[in-house]
Amino acid sequence: MTALLEARGIRKVFAGGDGQPLEVLRAVELEVRRGEFVAIVGASGAGKSTLLHLLGALDRPTGGDVWLDGSRYADLEEAALSELRNRKLGFVFQFHHLLREFSALENVMMPLLIGGMGPRQARSRAEEVLSLVGLAGRMAHRPAELSGGEQQRCAVARALVHDPSLVLADEPSGNLDHANADRLHEVFFRLAREYETAVVVVTHNRQLAGRADRILMLEDGRLAAVGSVDAIP
Repeated sequence: MTALLEARGIRKVFAGGDGQPLEVLRAVELEVRRGEFVAIVGASGAGKSTLLHLLGALDRPTGGDVWLDGSRYADLEEAALSELRNRKLGFVFQFHHLLREFSALENVMMPLLIGGMGPRQARSRAEEVLSLVGLAGRMAHRPAELSGGEQQRCAVARALVHDPSLVLADEPSGNLDHANADRLHEVFFRLAREYETAVVVVTHNRQLAGRADRILMLEDGRLAAVGSVDAIP
């Protein structure tokens, strides 16, 4: 089976505080297949979020290439990249960024309405995905009326509503207590197993990493396989 996501020779260089170049990523290689759940671990400041942004076409690498479902990011203009992000990628961040004045249902409908889907169809799809993440009874509630775990699961539903091929998550359970983190981890696990959605998660949570098909450590700007959670420093 060919890879859904491929990254080859990825480099990212920033200007350091002293004006000298700072190479955060160097020669990163990664393949992710459909339905695969990959966890990326590493020390704070290692460049994990930077890598996730490059994989999600939110930033461009200094060197190397990324492909998603056969499309090479470097070949795409900004409009085409935006369309690819909207159609094939779902993003989940540590902070949910829900719109406070809208209900959970309206928050999840929003990407579909912006994309041109009719209100009735958008509502039906949003209800389906909110049920998937365990919020069937909380759809009419605004973010302030939801717990932290419910808010984050609502954000996951919003990321999934357009049925992306790949979900990228950056410390998604970083602000959650143990019980809510477990519920969120189960959602990611089910995505990969039951819906064949590829999932790449940057995390410090060893329990979440332990549920992944593969654990990769980012260190000194490169990715390397980790045999098990016990091998994570």
